[in-house]
Amino acid sequence: MAVPSTAKLVGRTLAELGAAHAFGVVGSGNFEVTNALRAGGVPFVATRHECGAAVMADAYARMSDRLAVVSVHQGPGLTNALTGVAEAAKSRTPVLVLAGETGAAAVRSNFRIDQAGAVTAIGAVAERVHSAATAVADTVRAYRTAVHERRTVVLNLPLDVQAAAAVEAPAGELSVPRPVRPDPAAVRELAEAINAARRPVFIAGRGARGAGPQLRALAERAGALLATSAVANGLFAGEEWSVGISGGFASPRAAELISSADLVIGWGCGLNMWTTRHGRLLSGEAVVAQVDLDPAALGAHRPVAIGVLGDVALTAADVLDSVVAGTRFRDAPPGDVRWRSVPFEDTSTGDRIDPRALSVALDDLLPAERLVCVDSGNFMGYPSAYLSVPDQYGYCLTQGFQSIGLGLATAIGAALARPDRLAVAALGDGGALMSVAELDTVVRLGIPLVTVVYNDSAYGAEVHHFGADVDLDTVVFPETDIAAIARGFGCAAATVRTRADLAALRDWLAGPRSQPLVLDAKITSDGGSWWLAEAFRGH
Repeated sequence: MAVPSTAKLVGRTLAELGAAHAFGVVGSGNFEVTNALRAGGVPFVATRHECGAAVMADAYARMSDRLAVVSVHQGPGLTNALTGVAEAAKSRTPVLVLAGETGAAAVRSNFRIDQAGAVTAIGAVAERVHSAATAVADTVRAYRTAVHERRTVVLNLPLDVQAAAAVEAPAGELSVPRPVRPDPAAVRELAEAINAARRPVFIAGRGARGAGPQLRALAERAGALLATSAVANGLFAGEEWSVGISGGFASPRAAELISSADLVIGWGCGLNMWTTRHGRLLSGEAVVAQVDLDPAALGAHRPVAIGVLGDVALTAADVLDSVVAGTRFRDAPPGDVRWRSVPFEDTSTGDRIDPRALSVALDDLLPAERLVCVDSGNFMGYPSAYLSVPDQYGYCLTQGFQSIGLGLATAIGAALARPDRLAVAALGDGGALMSVAELDTVVRLGIPLVTVVYNDSAYGAEVHHFGADVDLDTVVFPETDIAAIARGFGCAAATVRTRADLAALRDWLAGPRSQPLVLDAKITSDGGSWWLAEAFRGH
């Protein structure tokens, strides 16, 4: 019997460690390791582009809380994936990238680049299978770093090492680190700040997504209002005292309430420029506190008076015992803080629909059990702010790198992680056309995905940022029939110019949903969405 290769051993080891799902584009440099993953029971999705594979893995990991794997060829396979890898790395998503690598002696190979240098430059962790003898240990180390440190890891697989005969070794039992309990003195300090506050607000970030019950209990005793960063949207869905998303997507009423707080606590939340509107949502008199597992995160974006190092759930539970119950900021309900309740002048015409009117209608039509995935662009505030979601696993925003073109792949990965929900991809026309090849992946997998393209025939953010007094020919395009393109891939599709055209969505929802649906919504110009001015303050 032939001795298995090291490539097969690496794939088998990852499968045994618990890799949940894999995505990639297979070439000669990653063929064997990918098939070994599949043989070990890890589902694999062949994507049409490596960037799509990386983004799908990122979204799958976010929505499932499990490790996802990306498999790419050496050289261009990896460089094609780098934008998606950078997004995952900046968002601290546990993703493991298996990348073929030219052998040590192949110094003239066309595929040869400094792969470790490339991935380190974008914030990922570079690892390597150094030899057949160390293959299992190298794979386990990469896995542990990804899962336990919440990092995106690229495990380079030199071709000569892949081809070597496998050296069997046990992976061993992996101990799971216990959650970090905060220092009692820090707990007392935070409790004292809450007891002294009259208008406390809790802002929960992605690091708090598993601590919803503990934060709700503490907020009830503390009389605090609840809010989230954008990526934690939905964590407090249905909570009377929640004001929704803090930051650029906040409604006027939510912004008013947050800015009047005299104590703001970021729970697993960076309190960055997006979440605080460059600090303008924080009153100059407010005490700012932050709770995080990562000491480097405390005060990274703005000074904090109290920094607590610890697990969010454990910290909230410990603080609860020392907080004196009181109404504080809950003396009167916050009222309707939804954007859809804010009156607006409908600018719809016979040819184009107002993006706000479109978003309200979508919110009414789509089932409550939805998973909203949003791309980047001028349009992105509309689906983020107007489409309600059932919980923190109902919204996926891959925006750590601020790249357009990631939304469709995000929706595919998220849909595979949560097949119990209807996935909705909200894209701009620029991002949709940049990633359109992955419609083939949607159709091939049979995912009942609804894709809504907010189509203004432009890179709208640039149009509105630079204004009408400059030459905009580089960012404005002729009208494109995206619905026709989608039909070519095998999707059901419709062009939406009025509310009446959304009958196509109503009919699709009532039917068998045997094809994914693409809605090419021709939207009116909004003159620059409300959040856009906030975004460009950071440029």
